[in-house]
Amino acid sequence: MKEAPLNFWSLYQHGFARIAACTGHTVIADPHANAEAVLRQARDCADEGVAVAVFPELGLTGYSIEDLLLQDALLDRVEAAVRTVVAGSAELLPVLVVGAPLRHRHRVYNCAVIIHRGRVLGVVPKSYPPNYREFYERRQIADGHDERGGTIRVAGAEVPFGVDLLFAAEDVPGLVLHTEICEDMWVPVPPSAEAALAGATVLVNLSGSPITVGRAEDRRLLCRSASSRCLAAYVYAAAGLGESTTDLSWDGQTMIYENGVLLAETDRFPLGDRYAVADVDLDLLRQERQRMGTFDDNRRAHAARTGDFRTVTFELDPPVTDLGLRRRVERFPFVPADPERLALDCYEAYNIQVAGLQQRLAAIGGPKVVIGVSGGLDSTHALIVAARAMDRAGRPRSDILAFTLPGFATSDHTKDNAHKLMRALGVTAAELDITPTARLMLKEIGHPFASGEPVYDVTFENVQAGLRTDYLFRLANQRGGIVLGTGDLSELALGWSTYGVGDQMSHYNVNSGVPKTLIQHLIRWVISSGQFDDDTGKILAAILDTEISPELVPGEEMQSTESKIGPYALHDFTLFQVLRYGFRPSKIAFLAWHAWHDPDAGAWPPGFPEAKRGAYDLAEIRHWLEVFCRRFFAFSQFKRSAMPNGPKVSAGGSLSPRGDWRAPSDGNAEAWLRDLDRFDFDAAGNGR
Repeated sequence: MKEAPLNFWSLYQHGFARIAACTGHTVIADPHANAEAVLRQARDCADEGVAVAVFPELGLTGYSIEDLLLQDALLDRVEAAVRTVVAGSAELLPVLVVGAPLRHRHRVYNCAVIIHRGRVLGVVPKSYPPNYREFYERRQIADGHDERGGTIRVAGAEVPFGVDLLFAAEDVPGLVLHTEICEDMWVPVPPSAEAALAGATVLVNLSGSPITVGRAEDRRLLCRSASSRCLAAYVYAAAGLGESTTDLSWDGQTMIYENGVLLAETDRFPLGDRYAVADVDLDLLRQERQRMGTFDDNRRAHAARTGDFRTVTFELDPPVTDLGLRRRVERFPFVPADPERLALDCYEAYNIQVAGLQQRLAAIGGPKVVIGVSGGLDSTHALIVAARAMDRAGRPRSDILAFTLPGFATSDHTKDNAHKLMRALGVTAAELDITPTARLMLKEIGHPFASGEPVYDVTFENVQAGLRTDYLFRLANQRGGIVLGTGDLSELALGWSTYGVGDQMSHYNVNSGVPKTLIQHLIRWVISSGQFDDDTGKILAAILDTEISPELVPGEEMQSTESKIGPYALHDFTLFQVLRYGFRPSKIAFLAWHAWHDPDAGAWPPGFPEAKRGAYDLAEIRHWLEVFCRRFFAFSQFKRSAMPNGPKVSAGGSLSPRGDWRAPSDGNAEAWLRDLDRFDFDAAGNGR
């Protein structure tokens, strides 16, 4: 039965939760003014659809008030201020995580008060108040690390109290909060680590943290590390302007990390209210934990501590309207837009390929390398990898036996580029025309083309692809070599290769872990980093400008691969989300629209040609997503199950049956196609 359509544009329908880290102007020792400031920002956050808003440590009083924390008059006003925030939150969406000093038993605790829609969900004390260098918290504040299983009376109600509290939204799957306070993040085993093992996905830190030179970078390092190790989001909000500057200063740093990636931060030393806002991908965190089995193994190893966490549930009732998407979505997830990151990725990817081939050749006795060179991107890149591998091994490039094998539709342009590149690299080059053998085979199998009919079917194409590979294997037999594969990760995903005696097969494939969208940038990096001489660089640049084509069908217009199977930009986008995170097609469509609907929005990878900076509407995205699902899940696995050896290159994954991807060759795409039907794409339209 077809499920009821959902609102395609709602981020909460796609596994996201909007989170805010807030800072502002603190009025020291004035809980009423600070409560009003919290509510002011809370209302702004509510207007933006924020699910969780985190405020600084001791935000209702100010962090820097020292012994004033022990004054009854002030503590009375704190309790009144908490009641003010609770009452003011009744009609607001966000869970508010507010810092306050609270009396409990014989001591004062530095607390995070978790408030939602007119009630206190629970109170979490600071585990490790510091007492070194500029910090003297233990003079006023009790150590809370052993507070577990208790309650506290606040705002007229008895509520859970302790460091063992998780706060879970029943109607937002995966939204589970844990709170720690400032110094708790700096100890070797922070409370958030145990909480993550117990199920927390969003780790929040209310911080005072006076600023000294270099401390902001230390905070970033700790937040990033915590989010990466804990496979979680880490939300940090520090105190800013208004805190006492008797001996210290404050910068109001806020940031939100997710699985080691910075999603949002605000400018430091702000004059007024600031809040970093980001849409945290709860699906991504859940998927990472499912894949990384050692995460749960670690939970079991620490079950004595993680098994007794208490969970406080609440109903968020998030909006299901269009709130946009507050996070950066890379158009090319295999190709970062940041120039420094891309340069490092290309350096590593190229050298992974080179080192992999060098080791394979050394391990099997140093054979020659036999490679087919078409003048296209994939074979070009495989050839320059082979050339550098020979250089590193101290072998002559003439040990690379490179053949260009023109067929019925080979263009003069690509053949000329192939010859120029082979000459420039100094490899042993030859041309072997496959058309006579292809004509003979087509005649002997009774193909209509042999009788003069213009029939260019899959058999016509595969006769050529198969002969090229057959020749290369026999040449390798004859001349003491191995066949170097050139097919890339994207082609393996789509099954865009001729099985068996065809471009699916080789002795070793250096490109099998490299997606099509990355190969062009690898070649650009090879040019810009001077891996070869200037003449070679010019030839490589000319090859980059060539249309991607199999050149198998004769005709006046060059045969375009992307016109048949779809744009590699979209297919690689989908491949990354499927392979790395296991996302649903509907979610991938949502992300793809945000990444691709506007060519002027967001950054493009450096060097990407202006003329090729296009866009895709929702109808195109949905169409090619369905094509991907059918080809990837229902058709092409048998080719991947028998793929040759080759190195994994990208953290996005590989498709080797011995590595990242194991799947049945006789599967089907039904579940993925059904998911696409969950959303009414016609009603969603092509824009918002």
